[in-house]
Amino acid sequence: MKIFMVGTQRSGSNLLRLMLNQAPSLAAPHPPHVLERFAPLLSLYGNLQGDAAFATLVDDVARLVEANPVPWPVTLERADLHRRCRERSLVAVFGAVMDRMAEAAGKPDWVCKSLANVHFLPEIERYFGDDARYLYLYRDGRDVCLSFMKAVVGEKTAFHVARQWHAEQQLALACGRRVPADRFLALSYESLTTAPEPSLRRLCAWLGIEFHASMLDYHGSEEADRTASSGRMWENVRKPVMAGNSRKWLAEMSTDDIVDFESVAGASLAELGYELHFVGQDREARRYDEAALAALDAENRRRKAQARETLPPADAAARKPQEDLLAEIRSRAVTA
Repeated sequence: MKIFMVGTQRSGSNLLRLMLNQAPSLAAPHPPHVLERFAPLLSLYGNLQGDAAFATLVDDVARLVEANPVPWPVTLERADLHRRCRERSLVAVFGAVMDRMAEAAGKPDWVCKSLANVHFLPEIERYFGDDARYLYLYRDGRDVCLSFMKAVVGEKTAFHVARQWHAEQQLALACGRRVPADRFLALSYESLTTAPEPSLRRLCAWLGIEFHASMLDYHGSEEADRTASSGRMWENVRKPVMAGNSRKWLAEMSTDDIVDFESVAGASLAELGYELHFVGQDREARRYDEAALAALDAENRRRKAQARETLPPADAAARKPQEDLLAEIRSRAVTA
């Protein structure tokens, strides 16, 4: 069984994957985001049906995993990964890496918590077929927005976060309409944090596995410690479930930012059952002309650069090996 979390980051995916990792049958590692990072680079490899091109891709993916900020306790033999691939494609290499990881953990099934997989669902559905299950984890987009504004990663204006969040919710919801009902489950962050045990029992029933009380003690696990030690943005995983970690946007986001978010993503908020606070109540959705969009783009770039400057040196050092690898791969197009 291959379980794909889909949705948008900052929605509790690390919390949920640590809970699921406590199940005896599920391996849920911190993701190196293989599909997200390599899909834009595939053209640099040429024809993957060629031995050299495919071998290079296999090696590069393995190197990305080996450089993950949260280490994977697994050895990746390149020839072994090659043999595990049913075809010469990126999704096949990704599957081989995940299978090897689960095998090393002594578990038959795995969970990929890379929510950006929502952008690669047609390829995932094609390759994994009936073995794949889709766990749609969603959260009030305004809390997601607030979290991104505070984080070192991601978009930084309410407009840009809303645009991403809305698009990704629609992709996930479309998946739910497309695949068989027994292979898709939607779970809200709010349910997971306010009623963790019932939520996990429902999830375990869907997966056909037994609920274990240790899932609620994820914060004391080896994997939680390894994750929290690897970067400031993951330090909360050492804490128990934070039941009051919702609707912070009401107190901490400006009216202007809330209006921006609701103007862009109001349809998805409403579809998921979240009430709009301003748009449609006492004001209309905001419209954006070219000048406004250009100003928002410039502000988003400025805030991203500023956030990068606040990254602690230890966190920057942990991310650097992967960044260097990806820069090396991109440079091949220049030197070829």
